[in-house]
Amino acid sequence: MEGPSQRDIDEKLRELLAEDVGSGDVTTESTVDADLQASGALIARSVTTVSGLPIARRVFELLDFGLAWQDEMPPGQGVSAGTTLARLAGRAREILTGERVALNLLQRMCGIATATRRFVDAVAGTGCRILDTRKTAPGLRLFDRIAVRDGGGVNHRSGLFDAVLIKDNHLRLSGGVRAAVAGARRHAPAGMRVQVEVESEDQLREALAAGADAILIDNQTPPTVHLWSEIARQSTPAPFVEASGGINLENVHAYAEAGPDAVSVGALTHSVIAADIALELEKT
Repeated sequence: MEGPSQRDIDEKLRELLAEDVGSGDVTTESTVDADLQASGALIARSVTTVSGLPIARRVFELLDFGLAWQDEMPPGQGVSAGTTLARLAGRAREILTGERVALNLLQRMCGIATATRRFVDAVAGTGCRILDTRKTAPGLRLFDRIAVRDGGGVNHRSGLFDAVLIKDNHLRLSGGVRAAVAGARRHAPAGMRVQVEVESEDQLREALAAGADAILIDNQTPPTVHLWSEIARQSTPAPFVEASGGINLENVHAYAEAGPDAVSVGALTHSVIAADIALELEKT
């Protein structure tokens, strides 16, 4: 799955900078000389998995095209507290103006990557993948999805526009599984994957009979996920099987061993614990 374009990233970053800077950085412009140069380092103050350094760099570059930057750690690298993540040098005013937006994104992305890595490690050896969800912060989805990938996870659909996922409310309002799948086949773009969320074995069998490409087993126990995965794989062709609902670090291995192709975890992005990262600057 392709990531966002640089144009999309720049557009979003300019929006975030405009939100913070508004008519101008009054504090910096009042206290720091316009000609002053500064250098510094981004330093992890907590154990974390690295994500978002290119995004942080771009925040500063949009304010100072002459910025010098050196990554010290690659994306996906686990680091301890005290590790230098990157070094930068440029115009002091612009660095200070971009600091909060850059750090907000970097800390959030490292937090997401760290959580994702923990889930990925917890299912290692099972063949099961960890997926994200649409439970992202409004306006930050493109950054959240990058962070999931840096943590070793896999992105689910980008939004409502690039895959069909028929959920419980769709089923109630459309007349059931067969009607919903038939409607999706008629109206969705040709070749688009159709996935159905199922909460009973009857719904599962109806989705399989209707020709769903993917099954989402929601809010079931690992033994039920195992049984329903086996039933699904008796179909030809066998659908993609995903499990979700109430999955955490304590039970994710059991769900992975139950046999789905993937487990989706909303907590990767909706309950982020941001990494502690500091920008330390000095005059040059």
